[in-house]
Amino acid sequence: MNKIDPTLSIPAFFAGRSIFITGSTGFMGKILVEKLLRSCPDIREIFLLLRPKKGMSIDDRLRKMISQQPFTKLKEEKPEVFDKLIPVVGDTTKEGLGLPDMERRVLIDRVSIIYHNAASVRFDDSLKAAIFTNTRSARDMCILAAQMKKLVAFVHVSTTYCQADKPVVEEKMYQADVDWKKAIKIVETVDENVLKALTPKFIGNFPNTYTFSKRLAEQVISDYSHVFPCVVFRPSIVISTISEPIRGWLDNFNGPVGMLIGGGKGILRTAFGNAQLIADYIPVDVAIKAMIITTWKRGITTITRDPSIHVYNCSSADMKCISLDDLKSCALVIHEDVPLEGVLWAPRTLYTQSEIVYFINVLLFHLLPALIVDTILIFSNRKPMLTKLQRKVYIANKALAYFLINAWQFNNTNLLKLTTEIPPADRDTFKFEYADMDVREYFKYCLLGAKKFLLNEDIENLEPAKKHLQRMIWIDRAFQVLLALFLMLISYQYGFISYIFHIFDKLMNVFIIS
Repeated sequence: MNKIDPTLSIPAFFAGRSIFITGSTGFMGKILVEKLLRSCPDIREIFLLLRPKKGMSIDDRLRKMISQQPFTKLKEEKPEVFDKLIPVVGDTTKEGLGLPDMERRVLIDRVSIIYHNAASVRFDDSLKAAIFTNTRSARDMCILAAQMKKLVAFVHVSTTYCQADKPVVEEKMYQADVDWKKAIKIVETVDENVLKALTPKFIGNFPNTYTFSKRLAEQVISDYSHVFPCVVFRPSIVISTISEPIRGWLDNFNGPVGMLIGGGKGILRTAFGNAQLIADYIPVDVAIKAMIITTWKRGITTITRDPSIHVYNCSSADMKCISLDDLKSCALVIHEDVPLEGVLWAPRTLYTQSEIVYFINVLLFHLLPALIVDTILIFSNRKPMLTKLQRKVYIANKALAYFLINAWQFNNTNLLKLTTEIPPADRDTFKFEYADMDVREYFKYCLLGAKKFLLNEDIENLEPAKKHLQRMIWIDRAFQVLLALFLMLISYQYGFISYIFHIFDKLMNVFIIS
């Protein structure tokens, strides 16, 4: 049987190779593992760096991961491919990745492709936690990779927002203002309380420790790029799948889908942000296809022939964009067809860039109703929950505020060029569906996915949800009428209405006389 040229086939390039993945249990990690097993079936093995968590061993965590929705179809069609998944004990927050010597030697001897996908995406991490998880782990991965004689591609998953201090982000490496070696040394030696006080000055113009530590991580990769072939892969905001392996799948409330859910439930009544802001989203299955293609592209050329770092902004810049206001309008239409169950109020979200207006709206539309509902729950011997939930919504909105009022242009020329370089035999398997999709249809399936996979709601039983939604809309309208009457009454009591009518009468007289 003739062997297929790896330069002409992505699956052939991966055939017989051993892969090492960090962050495999995360949102992108699960789709990456599933896509590799499904579309590159001749992979030799995939090593997954896992740490024991909440009383679960790494084997238990692997079993739990592959029992989830993204792997359902694969388990039905090719259950034998899961034998290629090998859990390796380790922890990216620990120095040296927490790797035992035996596992380290096996990885060094066998791995030829690395995906460093692990990261903490929490915006409120301490500086120490962010640098340990996002920067020092990149250094320790590079130290490990430098010892691998078979390594043909090291893919570092970054973020377009690691260059958040630039309005236009090109597909190139940028010099960091802070020395990553000194940053690691400082957080390893300086007291946590002192670090907390110094953090705002240390991170400078960056909105949070996440973007700052990811910028430093890119500099780590740059400094090691002369040793092994590197790819810096920068996705923007990664959201629900378009089609693979399941349409509309996601496992978190981050990004626009979380806002769709909050608005649809009647919980998110107001948000701090620019309604005209065009945010950059990328479906997770598109991002994973792009990541695999970049691996193939980097791996078919040796570092001696091409010593450069391949940089890709995985963004929607020239594909599909939608403003927050358009997304809100789209969501209102979607909620009519696909309402969420048990909505607390009629769906409506008001965006404002005024901190004072936002704070007042939070008090009136978030906190006050939450206190009323929780009081009712307490008197009916049930556990209060809405005030606590609204506090989380407020904290999340404040953390995202910087990204909801500022706009960036993420140039993605290199990414788009990939679409023309996919081998003909692989175009059906790795094509980018994002460019041709209907945005409204896509977000409809995002909401359906959220109902099914996040909220565990029955998508076949929409009629009761629609009836409940209509009741809440009528209650909302009645409340607005009563509120208007109440304000008019208060105004009348203090003579405001008479004063306004008096001014209006004078203006009309002037208009008639003139």
